[in-house]
Amino acid sequence: MAHLSSDVFHSLRIAVLTVSDTRTLATDTSGLTLIEGLESAGHALFERAIVPDDIWQIRARLCTWIADPLVQAVLITGGTGFTARDNTPQAVMPLLDKSVDGFGELFRQVSLAEIGTSTVQSRALAGISNGTLVCCVPGSPGACRTAWNKILLEQLDSRTRPCNFVPHLKQLPQQPVSACGSRS
Repeated sequence: MAHLSSDVFHSLRIAVLTVSDTRTLATDTSGLTLIEGLESAGHALFERAIVPDDIWQIRARLCTWIADPLVQAVLITGGTGFTARDNTPQAVMPLLDKSVDGFGELFRQVSLAEIGTSTVQSRALAGISNGTLVCCVPGSPGACRTAWNKILLEQLDSRTRPCNFVPHLKQLPQQPVSACGSRS
């Protein structure tokens, strides 16, 4: 079986969605934590958005990014708990072609050392839809840092062996080559 890794780093285009009824771009420390992580790793932020914790608004924004040929991953923070307004899993799961069950399991395992048994109340999840990896994590900066540092940093790095998610994601359209051989 061939290993699904590369010797070369491939920068991904990643969108970040914060699900919150109260946060603004100025107060969204969780989304900012994910952006700082992905940019420091060499990836590009495609777009950042905040939507209320409403199933249809979450789906509308996510569907736009899933359909976009330039978005390879979407990181969603917020709405994964058990309150009446926590709707992210219900919004996202029907849109997934394949579920990545191990993501939520591993997130809860690595969170145990940080937050104890409260980790069982996280409904973190991930899956792939139309070649786009979608990862949903709780809405605290600590949870975002844990997800990035303990899971996503390696799994979004094409060099991680024996495998990572990069070969399963959309390939970006090639830029046309001019007559002189340079990319336009």
